[in-house]
Amino acid sequence: MDTLYDLIIIGGGPAGLAAALYAGRAKMKTLLFEGEKYGGQIALTTEVENYPGAAVNETGPGLVARMAEQAEHFGVELKLENVTEVDFASKDKKVTTAKGDYFAKTIIIATGANPRKLGVPGEADLTGKGVSYCATCDGAFFEDLPIYVIGGGDTAVDEAYFLSKFGRKVTIVHRRDELRAARSIQDKVFNTPNIEVMWDSVVEEIGGDGLVEKLVLKNVKTGELTEVNASEDDGTFGVFVLVGYIPANELLVDKITLDEQGYVPAGEDMKTDVPGVFVAGDLRAKKLRQVVTATSDGALAAIQAEAYVQHEY
Repeated sequence: MDTLYDLIIIGGGPAGLAAALYAGRAKMKTLLFEGEKYGGQIALTTEVENYPGAAVNETGPGLVARMAEQAEHFGVELKLENVTEVDFASKDKKVTTAKGDYFAKTIIIATGANPRKLGVPGEADLTGKGVSYCATCDGAFFEDLPIYVIGGGDTAVDEAYFLSKFGRKVTIVHRRDELRAARSIQDKVFNTPNIEVMWDSVVEEIGGDGLVEKLVLKNVKTGELTEVNASEDDGTFGVFVLVGYIPANELLVDKITLDEQGYVPAGEDMKTDVPGVFVAGDLRAKKLRQVVTATSDGALAAIQAEAYVQHEY
């Protein structure tokens, strides 16, 4: 059989890299796979202000580069290869990429979750330049500016309330004529003076030259278009797209248990229902998806993987 690793980590975001660091320091023979580039969602973030100890003007790519360097320093192998299949049927688990099969005593799944996109013109180009998918991450960058929150569920409405602490005015843009959020959350929003709701509306286009400067909205009942432009004094405004996440669970269907939303249910021990297989980061069912919670998950998962190897091999 090919080399048997103590641990294979699938996913090179903060959760996977933190797991790699802890596993490497524990002298576990560890291999980490990442499909495209290390960092996950944080790699798209131009400024990181809410990670403890981050440098002033810290960038997502800069933080991730140091995480990867730390993992490699402790002997972890990092490979940019897409994992195409996993097999957990045997005690030694198999991970397959286009370059071959790899085997490990334990697996940590850290493939994350991706924000659901609107798919409108300008969205991709202006992501990180006024378009955001995380109020907790980026709200402070829009202090005393107008903010538009797209969505009407619990997350969108709750985050709109959070953003009202920063934005001069927060407008919730919702495609229906009533919010889908819990009534208790709605009550908070409706009683906040600088929050209003634009009903029956969807985003048609986001525009701007380097920063968000324009938002085109369409009334779904009348077809009327409304163009919102940044004032000359402001120069820009925030657009927070909060219409849900899509868990990156393609490898796991019929391999481990997923919840109704497609996330992996696991407690603080990060254990899935398959012995020796752990989950960490945004793919785990939990309340808060931030870099700091991802790295915490990764550390815990690595410690549990080490214990599994010690007891089972």
